[in-house]
Amino acid sequence: MSDNINYTDAFEELQEIVSQIEEGEISVDELSEKVKRAAQLIKVCKMKLTTTEEDVNKILEELDSADEDDA
Repeated sequence: MSDNINYTDAFEELQEIVSQIEEGEISVDELSEKVKRAAQLIKVCKMKLTTTEEDVNKILEELDSADEDDA
């Protein structure tokens, strides 16, 4: 798996895998590999969401500190 995959691409691939599973398009032989790939994609999405949340919280804290300094 590429570490450089972005959230949107990972999420779209994950949706495609879920759709294939729901529609029965995946053979039993492919199912294990698809589930493993889905787990990897979920980890990527979770990591990127967590990182984004941390970045946003840091920025908000910096803004709050700047507002307090101006007061």
